[in-house]
Amino acid sequence: MNHPRVSIIVVSRGRPDALRRCLLSLSQLFYHPFEVVVVADADGRAAMDEFAGQTKMIAFDDPNISAARNAGLDHAAGQIVAFIDDDAVAEPSWLDHLIAPFSDPSVSASGGWVRGRNGISFQNKSRMADKDGQHSPVAHPGPDPILLRGSADAAPRTEGTNMAWRRAALADLGGFNPAYRFFLDETDLNMRLARRGGTTALVPLAQVHHGFAPSVYRRADRVPLDLFEIGASWAVFLNHYSDHPKDARHAARLAERTRMIRHAIRGNVWPSAIRARLAEFDAGYAEGATRSDGRWTPAEPPPFQPFHDAPAVRSSIAIAAGLRKSNAARRAARAAVANGERVSLWTLSATTLYHQVRFDDGGFWHHAGGIWGRSDRAMPLISPMSIRRRVALEVAKVSKIREISATHFIEP
Repeated sequence: MNHPRVSIIVVSRGRPDALRRCLLSLSQLFYHPFEVVVVADADGRAAMDEFAGQTKMIAFDDPNISAARNAGLDHAAGQIVAFIDDDAVAEPSWLDHLIAPFSDPSVSASGGWVRGRNGISFQNKSRMADKDGQHSPVAHPGPDPILLRGSADAAPRTEGTNMAWRRAALADLGGFNPAYRFFLDETDLNMRLARRGGTTALVPLAQVHHGFAPSVYRRADRVPLDLFEIGASWAVFLNHYSDHPKDARHAARLAERTRMIRHAIRGNVWPSAIRARLAEFDAGYAEGATRSDGRWTPAEPPPFQPFHDAPAVRSSIAIAAGLRKSNAARRAARAAVANGERVSLWTLSATTLYHQVRFDDGGFWHHAGGIWGRSDRAMPLISPMSIRRRVALEVAKVSKIREISATHFIEP
């Protein structure tokens, strides 16, 4: 099967370790052919020795996500351009599912689903965004993609950490608007496409795991450190789209205030931080109202640079063990990865602990928890069963996105 060429753009700033994990996950994608364009600061570029020669590395030190993505577009030679954040990791089948809807020539963009840091719950599923920047869920009856057209009032929402666009569509829209230095940049792009009557595919099986790594804007526990740029982006967005920008601004500010109060109740911040963050929001909103729009002007990119020379084997394996054999299972997983395998590892204890999933720095997916613990927060309590039975159930759950062909047990 002939696949369109895809360029994956990763923007990284101040998170070299997260960037390495992200690229490690991209190295295990089934899809072929794709190239990776990394737009990174000095720290990110210094951490790239492992992938030297496999990626297009772009030096970029300006803290502006939209301008950085446009810089990546300058070097993206694929017909389709996909985006993932540096603090996210992709499932092996991510690109296959995300790109498949583009076989329909009417599709201009696609967006997948985003799992949170526990690897189980979803941060984002299918959503619409309205002209006040508010989101609402989209009913999605099954795993197949759905195609939606927006309007002047609302647009199908794609997350910046899990979306793909036709490069030609991005060129026609003028790329990302650098007036959005952080926040609402992709929502603005969604609204522009919707107002032109474009079609977006929402794709449940195109999945990434997003860690919300700390940055200059937030701590690891998601406490905001500065709301200036969020306020500025709200001003740019609402002045473009909202019929009632004052009311929409009030709603956005109230949401930020409520978020800070919740953090204060949990003991994450001092109450005095609430006033400081809201003052930043107000100052950012005032400054954002004065910003001018910018456009990306497409030019001929450098030649396509495939990340892999040949298509990957479309399968992966599972390794499982009880807690006592977890170290042996980890060694086996690392050895299999070194041999070119895609690996999912289960190390389960004889408990009811909730399950968690993490892409390990060793290059394998690690599922941990109890044999009788929940792997879906909404599922009922698990009946007593053997570890083999439980692993078989969990393997079946992820087979659609991992394509697991065999399971190996490390015996006690």
